[in-house]
Amino acid sequence: MSFKREKIQNYYLHDTPVENVFINEYLIDAPGDYVKVYLFALMYAELRMSMTNDSIAKQLSMEVEDVLKAWSYWEAKGVIKRHFSDPEDRFHYKVEFSNLKEQIYGKNGKTKKDGDDTIPASLAGLMNDQELRKLYSRIEQITGRVFEGKEPSAILEWLGDYGIDKELVVYAYEYCETKRKNTKFNYVAAVVKEWAGRGFKTVAQIEEYLAENDNRHYLYKRILKSLGFLRNATEEEKRIMDTWFDELGLQLEEVLSACKKTSGISNPNINYVNTVLKAWSNGEKGDRREVPRNGSSSSNHPISEVLRSFEEERNKNELEAEERREEVFRTVPRIREIEEELRRLSLSISREMLSGNKSGIEEKKKAVETLNNERAYLLTDNNFRTDHMEIRYTCKTCNDTGTLESGERCSCFIDKLEQYGKKV
Repeated sequence: MSFKREKIQNYYLHDTPVENVFINEYLIDAPGDYVKVYLFALMYAELRMSMTNDSIAKQLSMEVEDVLKAWSYWEAKGVIKRHFSDPEDRFHYKVEFSNLKEQIYGKNGKTKKDGDDTIPASLAGLMNDQELRKLYSRIEQITGRVFEGKEPSAILEWLGDYGIDKELVVYAYEYCETKRKNTKFNYVAAVVKEWAGRGFKTVAQIEEYLAENDNRHYLYKRILKSLGFLRNATEEEKRIMDTWFDELGLQLEEVLSACKKTSGISNPNINYVNTVLKAWSNGEKGDRREVPRNGSSSSNHPISEVLRSFEEERNKNELEAEERREEVFRTVPRIREIEEELRRLSLSISREMLSGNKSGIEEKKKAVETLNNERAYLLTDNNFRTDHMEIRYTCKTCNDTGTLESGERCSCFIDKLEQYGKKV
């Protein structure tokens, strides 16, 4: 005699067993969204079905970034293990759900103590790294605020998950501060994720990428303006214009000469210019403007000079700010002590957030506020402005970058181009 049970075809009618150990030991303190990710993926694990992080995020109405954080959190707790098929690809991996009963009531019968395995070994090594402390301090100086929430642990996860340099993290905060005027954690996290997704791991790679994009942005705007448009280029227009410089090897002056051919038509557009430029490239005659090809490209002539001048101004202003800081420290030594205490408290708050021990965080935040108030009082009492130690940008609109938060060029950028003899 044999026995057979009818299979349930609809997987929503199945049951997903959840260990009581998870409910009792882990669920209570875990963020709600992280629990949702765990339970949802556990259901698919029981059914032996595949599911990507993007799909999980879509199903749970969450950001993919939060799903990635959830896996890092559960791995830190020892609840799951991530297996990477490609060590260089930190975005794709398999998740193995650990047997919690075996972990806690295993062969030796000893229960795991509170706090054990709260941080993966790789991240624990980073926490003891003096460079990481400097990293936190530099970021807090850039943002002008103390870390909040899970920001410190998330930075550690970027280093581990994305395999990026520590300097790239600092550069991301500086970029968001100077270029976008937004250093909120979620904004910076989105920038870091985009860069990592493009395969960038070093500052040099990012600088090359941004320089190319910055030059192209200028070219797009210059060409559209010559056609009478004061808007940004569409993706299709960018693609067409890229072919002029990348495939046809044209200079800006040649493109602008072709744009003048649209003066007699009622609806000037990129497609018409494209037709003209292709005809010229195929050797067709006309009143084409002859532009000497000396190997130099206009895309790196005025722009590079202007960008270099911005960099020099930023360096000068940062140096002057550092000199003012030293002046304040000499006049009021207590302010140097306050700065050091603030850095120590910031690091302490970050470490407590990482360890999950939040009992003293509020008290430390109050101490930070008290120190900030004392610093402001000492500055004004000694005839210094409260912002005396801060960087004073030549252009407060763009912070000496030449680019507004909207992506548009600042008016000071146009002025600099005119100074170099290039009218926009």
